[in-house]
Amino acid sequence: MDNIQLDSYLRIQTSADKLSAFLTFSRITEDFVCGSSDLEQYVRSKGVVHGLRIDVLDQICRNPLAYCREQTLIAQGEAPGEGKDGAVRFVYDMEDRNQHKPAEDQDGKVDFKEVNRLKNVTRGQLIAELVEPTSGSSGTMVTGEVIPPKFGKKARFKIGKNVVQNGEKALYAAIDGLITLTDKGKINVFPVYEVNGDVDYSIGNIDFVGTVVIRGNVLTGFRIRASGDIRVVGGVEGAELESDGSIEITSGIMASNKGHVKAGRNVRSSFIQDGHVYAGEDVVVSQSIMHSTVKAGKNVICSGAKGLIVGGIIQAGEQVVARTIGNAMSTATAIEVGVNPQLREELVELRATIKQSFESNEKTEKALVILDQMAAAGQLTADRMELRAKLNATKRQTSALIDESKARMLEIEKTLEDTNRSKINVSGTAYGGTKIVIGRYTKFVKDSAQRVSFRLMEGDIAMVPFHP
Repeated sequence: MDNIQLDSYLRIQTSADKLSAFLTFSRITEDFVCGSSDLEQYVRSKGVVHGLRIDVLDQICRNPLAYCREQTLIAQGEAPGEGKDGAVRFVYDMEDRNQHKPAEDQDGKVDFKEVNRLKNVTRGQLIAELVEPTSGSSGTMVTGEVIPPKFGKKARFKIGKNVVQNGEKALYAAIDGLITLTDKGKINVFPVYEVNGDVDYSIGNIDFVGTVVIRGNVLTGFRIRASGDIRVVGGVEGAELESDGSIEITSGIMASNKGHVKAGRNVRSSFIQDGHVYAGEDVVVSQSIMHSTVKAGKNVICSGAKGLIVGGIIQAGEQVVARTIGNAMSTATAIEVGVNPQLREELVELRATIKQSFESNEKTEKALVILDQMAAAGQLTADRMELRAKLNATKRQTSALIDESKARMLEIEKTLEDTNRSKINVSGTAYGGTKIVIGRYTKFVKDSAQRVSFRLMEGDIAMVPFHP
């Protein structure tokens, strides 16, 4: 049977992306007889030349009635491979959790030796380099056309304080100091301020543009504010500690419901008692969290030898991990995940920024229209030419800010919608009386349970066996 005859029986279609080709019978009669080679030649004449499923074509020829009522895949191309995203490669491992894992003994006590292992750099030293994205493999359509490979996203530096970018790929320290990542991943080099003793009346409050190291205790009523990290070798009483970076406390927090500890990134402590702790990312505790309010943008981890959370409210954007939650006396304990107030506040700010930027661009556009008309009429003075250049630059910067804000909004909204990561893992005992909240759903633990994980399943909070 030749191509003209086959045209009256068959129709060949390709998908929109031309990665698949399908054969459909428009009619079928007893006269339909076709050999495999004839059918292959017919398909090729319709422009489908790559990824042919010869075995399927052979089966169609052998038993056309089995295929006459459905669309049959007869060719499959190859989609292009995804490229690997670029990245920022630091001279130090900036993942604190992996690099400086505190050593624990059998009692769950922790020795934070990392205060003596700071990420120090000297002026002019290389801090970080950009790793270029790579491309994936190219693809091929069923028509034989090559699909270009997909490139990964290009990484960029988030410039903070006291750093200098040289060219496009390298970042250097502008001063001697400590590499510190602050809120939203900004890279900074901060000088270090050290106190060899307690923060008391002999020292007073501290407000410093860099990193603060206290080799003693921070007493009730005092305040430490740092643009970098805060490291306390002793303990913290009812004081106020605020850091754009991370806060680490060796001996723990005993706050008597006074003061607070706030960090743009992580808070690490051996215990928290009667305290108020807030972290943009993680709160990591090795012993216990008792009768405290603890809020973390990502995770609250209390999984040392003791790993006890009892009393108070714990909120985390993603996960809470502990050995024990609640106690036998059913002390009111609330554990909430999938809650990130900071991100919701940031969404409101981003919407306001986009609105203001659009309004600013509208005003700039109106001014540029007038200046462009004057330029066309040859009436543009030197001052107005300079103004026109400035307005064009302002417009480009504002448009870039709008794009960046929109991308950040999408990133946040995706995070808020993702409840798959929201869970509570208990490697020991979850006592009755504990309140569990995941997103909009609430569950009260009635009976004590061992080694359980709470997560959202089919619109309800499920309690499933915990597997590390």
